[in-house]
Amino acid sequence: MSNSHLFMKTGFPRAALNNGIGRYVCQLQRVTIKFCKNNGSSRGVRDFLEHDLVNFAKENPGIVVYVKPRRHRTPALSAEYLNGEKQLLFCRNYTREEVNKWLGLLRSQVRDTSAIRLRKMWHTDNPSIQGPWTPWTFRDPAQNLVEFPDPKLFKMETEQQTATEKLLEIFKAQQEAERKRANETG
Repeated sequence: MSNSHLFMKTGFPRAALNNGIGRYVCQLQRVTIKFCKNNGSSRGVRDFLEHDLVNFAKENPGIVVYVKPRRHRTPALSAEYLNGEKQLLFCRNYTREEVNKWLGLLRSQVRDTSAIRLRKMWHTDNPSIQGPWTPWTFRDPAQNLVEFPDPKLFKMETEQQTATEKLLEIFKAQQEAERKRANETG
């Protein structure tokens, strides 16, 4: 077993900014589109900028979009999220539709630390101040000194009557009642 888990962040998996509890907050804060004006591998990114960038900015007013032309470099999308995480996606030879789909994915996903070491299998934001419940929580403390089996606390199995025995008694009582009626009338 390796010790690589010692260098991982520890914590509990949580929804970013309690997303889903109240209103939805888009986690993508900033997108930087980097491209080359002349290189052929940036053609899809340039087409996206000419045709779809304005619509994307209108549909997502909470996302800041930066356009950064660079000479002789591979086109890339750089995304920054509310929690400080960054993601870089290289878009070499992507079409306009592929760039649009990747931006949609970056917008909809929550980029948090994907590799965290879980401290426990369960977690609560509001721990109980009373402590955990056990089956002995509300029991009488006098039971601590009793030697079991104690007839005062529990009925012994020999004293209890089974359901079959009860039915046999009821049946015998009915038969005796019928005999007395038959003797009185006959």
